[in-house]
Amino acid sequence: QVQLVESGGGLVQPGGSLRLSCTVSGFTFRLYAMSWYRQAPGKERESVARISGAGASTNYADSVKGRFTISRDNAKNTVYLEMTSLKPEDTAVYYCTRLISFVGNSQYWGQGIQVTVSS
Repeated sequence: QVQLVESGGGLVQPGGSLRLSCTVSGFTFRLYAMSWYRQAPGKERESVARISGAGASTNYADSVKGRFTISRDNAKNTVYLEMTSLKPEDTAVYYCTRLISFVGNSQYWGQGIQVTVSS
């Protein structure tokens, strides 16, 4: 069955960096666009970044442009989210998802991983 497992979260100081990883199984990874979402306490879930199957196309939320980078390694069935210049407002549970298409909705979700930005 389809599985998405996030790792790499934790506590980081403002201005710091963190890299999230999502390793998948149960489907042909290179055929699917992937994305990262996040949800902060009391806020709606937000699409953070997405990447096409081959990795040629990416899209970012305005709130993270220039600070976050999504990438993927199709040989390792893994998608990454490199987060730099982190701010307290980046604190959230981050989810890896498999998309129906690059512009479509999420079809499968990981369990989520906590990222906390605090001094």
